[in-house]
Amino acid sequence: MARLTLDELRELSVAILRHNGFSEPHVQAVTDTVLAGERDGCTSHGVWRLLGCIHTVRAGKVVADAVPELFDPAPAIVRVDAKGGFSQCAFDLGLPKLVEKARSQGLAALAINHCVHFSALWVEIERITAQGLVALAVTPAQAYVAPAGGTRPLFGTNPIAFGWPRGENDPYVFDFATTVVARGEIQLHEREGKAIPLGWGIDAQGNPSTDPSAVLDGAMLTFGGHKGSALATMVELIAGPLIGDLTSAESTVFDEGTKSSPHHGELLIALDPARFLGADAAQHLARAETLFESIVDMGARLPSQRRFAARKRSLAEGVAISDSLYADLSKLLE
Repeated sequence: MARLTLDELRELSVAILRHNGFSEPHVQAVTDTVLAGERDGCTSHGVWRLLGCIHTVRAGKVVADAVPELFDPAPAIVRVDAKGGFSQCAFDLGLPKLVEKARSQGLAALAINHCVHFSALWVEIERITAQGLVALAVTPAQAYVAPAGGTRPLFGTNPIAFGWPRGENDPYVFDFATTVVARGEIQLHEREGKAIPLGWGIDAQGNPSTDPSAVLDGAMLTFGGHKGSALATMVELIAGPLIGDLTSAESTVFDEGTKSSPHHGELLIALDPARFLGADAAQHLARAETLFESIVDMGARLPSQRRFAARKRSLAEGVAISDSLYADLSKLLE
């Protein structure tokens, strides 16, 4: 294992992205995202994702110097056209307007169109909760996942993320795919030559499999059977046709077999407790804290608790990445 400080890892990411033609705004925004994943112990969304970023630009499926454009169509809606670039710069552009509209109207939505998306949603959720707002985000992917009872991929991993601000405490955040496991976890198992648990996916013939390569060529499965399948359908609809963007199946067609990061849209919603509750806001937010305390007091864990603990360790000790991954990242500078 190679141990690096977060600053050293930042320097490596910046160098890789600059070397491969990304404009400076994208260099910094993508680096912030992959560093956040590695820092928080979410290695499936950490610096390993740089391999996919560079593959995607070399395949011609992301615009490395895209300049997003903001539109203001309604009092509670903001749209940003990412112009084929990674989603981070589009989110950076739209966030201030989303916050402004949420505080004015009580709730607001940000639709990001024509973006390439590879990252965890909690990175964006935390930036919204930092403004004292409740947040929800959804996005499709490419067709990796079979619907309940189906044998062929149709849905993306279709994550759903939610955040609740908690003042001085870490926010309450969950971010999970509507699949049994994130696709990145299966890809890491394949990279490391490890079998996956039965129930994560099926092969191309529709048979259950523990071979990560067979599942990646076949289909992943939704969690909870028909319940996860219904949630995946919801994500397809509200982050696809509702905002005028691609479904996961349409994104796969756009990919043209290059196996690049998915090209599609993203929907984020922000709600302002102060506008909903007025003078009673503090009272009701305190009731939320009672709920969180009750969960922890009985020995249960809040979502993201381990992630926040990993963050503290990484800030103090740095992070360790495998020698093979470090070698592969270094090759991106060639």
